[in-house]
Amino acid sequence: MLKRVADSAGIFFWYLASLLPFWFLYIVSDFLYVFIYYITGYRKAVVRENLKNAFPDKSEAERRKIEKLYFHYMCDLMVETLKMVSISEKQLLKRMRATNPEIVEHYFSQGRSIIAAAGHYCNWEMAAVGFGRLTAKKTLIVYKPQSNKAFEDFLNRQRSRFGATMISMKQTLRTLIALKNELTMSVLASDQTPVRHEITYFTNFLNQPTAVFLGIEKIAKMVDSVVMFYRIDCIRRGYYTFTLVPLVEHPKETAPYEITNIHVQYLEKQIEEAPQYWLWSHRRWKYKPEDINR
Repeated sequence: MLKRVADSAGIFFWYLASLLPFWFLYIVSDFLYVFIYYITGYRKAVVRENLKNAFPDKSEAERRKIEKLYFHYMCDLMVETLKMVSISEKQLLKRMRATNPEIVEHYFSQGRSIIAAAGHYCNWEMAAVGFGRLTAKKTLIVYKPQSNKAFEDFLNRQRSRFGATMISMKQTLRTLIALKNELTMSVLASDQTPVRHEITYFTNFLNQPTAVFLGIEKIAKMVDSVVMFYRIDCIRRGYYTFTLVPLVEHPKETAPYEITNIHVQYLEKQIEEAPQYWLWSHRRWKYKPEDINR
């Protein structure tokens, strides 16, 4: 009972805070950056280790510059995510602009469904909120369940406000097979870490052997979906574009792991172009091939 009350209070104050204007939230972000980076040092060691392993050819000064840019952007991302729960459709369209939405109908007109890989890059939460506006057909966002069910339900309601349907990772394959006779567009994260017992494949990503999910590849081959990358770019503070980049049109003709390597390599290339927008504070490389094969 006490936990339920605490969860409800937390959600209520989150919603109230989301009503604050962007300009004020960015002032909060600037102060938050100073507090997190210079005072608490939150996950600074994790970020430094990840950057050192990912960019061994960069100098210490270059990596330190990326580190500071990342922490500043992380604070922006925090306040922008806060804002997502009450953002209006008009404001969303202004701040997250689709560059080529017509490509969805192009493939739908051919009777092809679409599955898109996305990274934890730029503001993926804002992109998720706007995802349902891409088409009148069914749009599906695959999410990783959280330990707090109340907050999970709250977030999923906000993410699906403009038409998207939220699907738990464990229900993805079953749901898409059930919808195989309908035209759908689905988006899945391409850079999440599998739990240890689910790891079956490592690929090279940012100069390190990296455990990856094979779900995008398996689903694409099973339902013969066009594989795309859901690319998000930051134009300036608080403003983004997203572009649907075709990667594989005929998944059944690909070799094992080919689709997985293609979308992982695409994300890697984007990170190398502007590394400050990726989630460096995540412990992405906690599993090594030698640990799994023992």
